Parts: sequence; C-alpha cells; structure tokens
Amino acid sequence: MKFTLQIQLLPDSAQRKLLLDTMRAFNTAADYAAKIGFEAGVFSQPSIHYHCYYDMREKFGLSSQMAVRAIGKTVECFRRDKTKCPKFRPTGAMTYDQRLMSFKGLDRVSLLTLTGRQLIPFVMGDYQKARFDRLKGQCDLVFRDGKFFLLCSIDLPEKPPVEIHDFVGVDLGVANIATTSDGQQFSGEQVETVRQKHHRRRKSLGKRMSRTHKRRTRKNARRAMKRTGQKESRFKRHENHCISREIVKLAEGTQRGIALEDLKGIRLRTRFRKGQRAKMGGWAFAQLRTFVEYKAKLAGVPVVIVDPRNTSRTCAECGHCEKANRSSQAEFQCRSCGHTAHADLNAARNIRAVAASVNMLEVSKEHREPLVA
Repeated sequence: MKFTLQIQLLPDSAQRKLLLDTMRAFNTAADYAAKIGFEAGVFSQPSIHYHCYYDMREKFGLSSQMAVRAIGKTVECFRRDKTKCPKFRPTGAMTYDQRLMSFKGLDRVSLLTLTGRQLIPFVMGDYQKARFDRLKGQCDLVFRDGKFFLLCSIDLPEKPPVEIHDFVGVDLGVANIATTSDGQQFSGEQVETVRQKHHRRRKSLGKRMSRTHKRRTRKNARRAMKRTGQKESRFKRHENHCISREIVKLAEGTQRGIALEDLKGIRLRTRFRKGQRAKMGGWAFAQLRTFVEYKAKLAGVPVVIVDPRNTSRTCAECGHCEKANRSSQAEFQCRSCGHTAHADLNAARNIRAVAASVNMLEVSKEHREPLVA
C-alpha cells in the first residue's frame, strides 16, 4: 500500500534562492514542452522528447534528467486531458528521482539545482523516521507557505484480512461527528465552536477588505483569511485522524468489520435553510471515510459501504420505518413498538444490520444490544 511521507527542508538563504530558481526553470520548461506537444498534436513521452528536448536544455539550463522529468510532468497532464494545453505554476511541484537526489543519512539530502548539487538539511517527525527505510521511487519538491517540503513515496505492507462475524456500524452526523453501534460518540460540539470562531474571523476580514481602498490593507486581509482557512483545515484533519483511529482500533480489537454510510453527493441531495448551510456543510466527511478506509486496510479490517437510506427512520428493534419515528434531532421513538434510543445510535445499529445482511453474516446475540446505552 503506497503512502506519502512529508519531510521539511531547511535550506539557508543561498540554497533557498537556488531551489526557487530551479523550480521556476523546471516549470517554465514544462510549460514549453506542453505547448510544443499540444501544437504538434503529440502527447507521449518519446514524441514530445523528440520535438523539444535539446531546446529545453539550451533555453532553460536544465540537466538531461531534469528535462526528462519536466517532459514527464507534461505527459502526466496530457494523460488526463488532451483537449487543452496545461499551464504550470512557476513554483509548482518538481519531480526528483534517484538521478537527481540522494539522502545522506537521516538529516541531509543532496538535490541537483541549476548550478550543481546542494546538501540541504531536513527534519521529520517520529512517524516519518519509523518508515524512512521504506522510501522508494521518486520524490516531489514542493514550495508551500514559504517552506520547502519533499513528498516521498513509500510502500507499507498490508495485514491479511481478519475473519469477522459482525460489524461496527458508524453513523456520521453534525451534532455527533460519528456514533458507533456500540454507543461510542464523537461529539461535534467542539467542532462547531471552532467553525463558528473561524467563520466570524473570515466575516470580519471580508468586511475589512470591502471597506478599505488601501492596497496594502486588502493584501494583509487576504493573507489573514488564507491563514484562517489553513488553520481550520488542519483542525479538521487532526480530528478526523483521531476519530478514524479510534473506530479502527475498536473494530480490530473485537475482530469486526466496519460499516460506513455512503454519503457521496449528500450536499446535492439535501436542502437546508440559509442559516444552517455552513454548519451542515462544514465537515470533511469524505476525508474521514478515506482515513478510516486506509487505516482499516493497514490493520486488515474490512470496510463495507452501505446505503444510508431510511437508517435514521427505521426502528433497530422491530424494523418499522416511518418519518414520525424521528421525534427530534437527537431522539428516536418507534411509533410501532415504542422503542426509544438516541437517534444516532439507532441509525448506527441499522447500518450494522444492513452490512451484516448484505454480507450474509449471522450477528451473534451478544452484539444485538449496544454495549453502551
């Protein structure tokens, strides 16, 4: 299973300038190769190489392998869409392979620039250090928020799938980001507090931009708004990592699979009042699902995606389905048998039951009741 490790480079001022100059030349050369290939109607590596390789080296001062990798970047874009000519940012990602870079121990890397190789120090966390020996293939040099990073590919072995006899149903929502069929809840209260804080900040900055005519003030406000968005994104990512880790740990420890709702396109299928839109659309559920899936794959835990239709209206005890069963956002009361439960817990149990029936599993008696009421 392929993963990407992020390593931060710590170049000095001279090395920083060299890296920026090299990235700009590389991406300008990729633009040139894309234009030549598009105008000639050729889109493969050998054909574009034939048309512009020597010109690229002469015009932009690239080494032979840099020119090859710049053409390769263009070819990757043409594989996705041949109807338009791609345009690359001056400081877009630059590809480094074994001919252009080499690691010198656990703290330095040798990178080829326009003026020769540079030995640049780097730092990485414990997660990266534990997997550093698995580095394989090429890396991408990226420039983000004024910092340089190497994004390196690694291969991690997957555990063989475990034999399961039940599922952990997971209901996703807003008041509770996730609720398991065992009754474990991951509250969205803190998430909503942080979201409102960032929303107020962006609103204030937006007013500041609209009221001023000073160019410097508007520029500073745009930068502050960008930092606010990045901070909120990091918060969401951290929370989703924590939630997904707990869900996978629960399933792995009890030798069960994981049943998730298929929420793809949910924002297109639902309508909310204007005041509710930011709250209802303010969480990255697709990211949470991705984190659960890859963590489960590493642990050998199977993940099943089920249709969430009527899971919040159906009684987990008698199977009676009626809109009136959902008396409020948090309460579920069956109109047929009188069963009452937290609405998210009831939905999670239904999701577990759907996954078990689709996979033809006999749910054991001890799992028919939630472990936590």
